[in-house]
Amino acid sequence: MRSIDVICFGGEDWWYHNRGHIDMQLMRRFARMGTALYVNSIVMQKPNLRKGTSEGTSFTKKLIRKSKSIFRGLWKTDAGFWVYSPLSLPVHHIGWLRKLNEIILRLQLRFVMQQLEIHNPIVWVACPAACDVAVGMKKNKLVYQRTDRFEEYPNVDAEIISQYDWKLKAQADLVVYVNRTLYEQEMGQSQKAIYLDHGVDYDLFSSAHKDAKKPEDIALIPRPIAGYFGAVEELKLDTDFLRDIVNLLPDISFVFVGKATAAFSSLGAHKNVWLLGQKPYEQIPHYGKCFDVAIIPWRNSRWTEAANPIKLKEYLALGKQVVSTPAFTELKEYPDVVYQAETTEEFADCIKKALVENNPERVAERRKKVQTSTWDSKAELLLEELFGRNNYFPVSD
Repeated sequence: MRSIDVICFGGEDWWYHNRGHIDMQLMRRFARMGTALYVNSIVMQKPNLRKGTSEGTSFTKKLIRKSKSIFRGLWKTDAGFWVYSPLSLPVHHIGWLRKLNEIILRLQLRFVMQQLEIHNPIVWVACPAACDVAVGMKKNKLVYQRTDRFEEYPNVDAEIISQYDWKLKAQADLVVYVNRTLYEQEMGQSQKAIYLDHGVDYDLFSSAHKDAKKPEDIALIPRPIAGYFGAVEELKLDTDFLRDIVNLLPDISFVFVGKATAAFSSLGAHKNVWLLGQKPYEQIPHYGKCFDVAIIPWRNSRWTEAANPIKLKEYLALGKQVVSTPAFTELKEYPDVVYQAETTEEFADCIKKALVENNPERVAERRKKVQTSTWDSKAELLLEELFGRNNYFPVSD
């Protein structure tokens, strides 16, 4: 049995982004066994001085948001782990500045590690921009979370990010994949790789229906509701595709729970569309329980092909019927509980079919499909891969 310390270079910012991501979920579990530090996402995208970036957020707003995150300093969250936002510069595409950035990051992390008395941690990398710092650190193990094709992100230097990816795969003690196709394509590029699949906070989502209270901004929206939670952004969604579906089903309310970029503002002008904005993670199940059908209308791209949306398992834990495009290959594992549609006409027909065919037996079937895919089980599997059985404290409470 052993205590384990972990430093995670996260893919998101704890203070501003969805807290359901795999790195944050696993840090919650690892914090039960030692000290866990979540380093908020190191800037990976190149600066964009236009009024709106590809994500729909102005450069000034992003700068202000990042500054606020940095000035929070070192903070222990109610999730049990520590959060820290280092000062970093968006200069990965500039060679000599990249080296300076690395030095600045090392000095900041050395100070924080001394404060927390972290000496020989597992170093977890969910953001490729942390590559050189992570590889150069003294550590127990190096884990690389290859959960997306990071080089396909908008406004990044794809060549530099690909170089980081290759270096991390070569240096890591373990590379973690959540998409089976991407795992099979790349497993030979690393010392050791596993297909983990995503987990789900099953108890949180499966029990939401037991609370009859509904969030005020969704309670009065006319039923039936076709709902989506997650980032409403061009990387994942096609505005034209969504607009056509909305027009085909004027009697159905389409509700989007998540931060929406400027490109989707016109969608919100439709009478049967509600853009409710980003909500705290703990409230998401209570929005989802109000859906009559849950949707994943993702666009086809190299990024979506290699993704694995956590929301799919969350929808199923809620017991909701799901309609999705076949944009991500992981969907092949769920033919019995998900309606799949490629065209807008097929998607609209599947929504209507899902509404008619729903019943308590199907609800139970969907929940059972993901009942054992808890984040606790995923954390335990990872620790077994790293240290072997019975060499760590149990992850579950």
